[in-house]
Amino acid sequence: MNKLKDKVAIVTGASKGIGAGIARRLAAEGAKVVVNYASSKSGADKVVADIEAAGGSAVAVGADVTRKEEVESLVKVAIDHFGHLDIVVNNSGIYQFARIEETTEALYRKQFDINVLGPLLVAGAAAPHLGKGASIINISSNVTRIHPAESAIYTGTKGAIDAITVVLSRELGPRGIRVNAVNPGLIETEGTHAAGVMGSEFQTWNEGQTPLGRIGQVRDIAPIVSYLASDDAGWVTGEIILGSGGMR
Repeated sequence: MNKLKDKVAIVTGASKGIGAGIARRLAAEGAKVVVNYASSKSGADKVVADIEAAGGSAVAVGADVTRKEEVESLVKVAIDHFGHLDIVVNNSGIYQFARIEETTEALYRKQFDINVLGPLLVAGAAAPHLGKGASIINISSNVTRIHPAESAIYTGTKGAIDAITVVLSRELGPRGIRVNAVNPGLIETEGTHAAGVMGSEFQTWNEGQTPLGRIGQVRDIAPIVSYLASDDAGWVTGEIILGSGGMR
């Protein structure tokens, strides 16, 4: 499993959940990984320790993806530490469902800043350092297909990411940089447990709507990202790939 050998990757929001799983998978495939975190240094350090214990190479770097200067520092650390940059995974994101009557400026700005502005800033900072064969992968969501009630803001952010993915694939394609998105369905993570989703009616509904009959695990998403980051996907760009067990 060395299809990413000698490649360097940044994974944002990688201290837990899907991001941590992606970081571990990319490292297992041979990539050197920058494990970005916003607040959980201990979580990021654990991911780095796991990667190093398995024989990989990683470094934890704190950065708020909504702040341009911190994003630029994140990219600089990656290049200073590992020498170059090949893969960017825009995983940082938050979600909060709310009835339309409960919409506030703060709720809108927080979700759009992290979920949309963040990937734009990271891609913008990384692009000048990416060469032919590089890959940007945006983690979106299948909410853009199923449009759940009370998710207007969150679904709006992910719809924006899907559109941005296609735009950037056309903008960066002439440089040999591929841009794709992965749209997971409901995934069991620390976050979904903390939010009370696990064991709820929402989980049951998801399972009933998913042809494969279960909700997703981090291990279901990480290999899709690894594939998109690899040369095996060298002719794949501008794609929105559903990782939802068939739910759509």
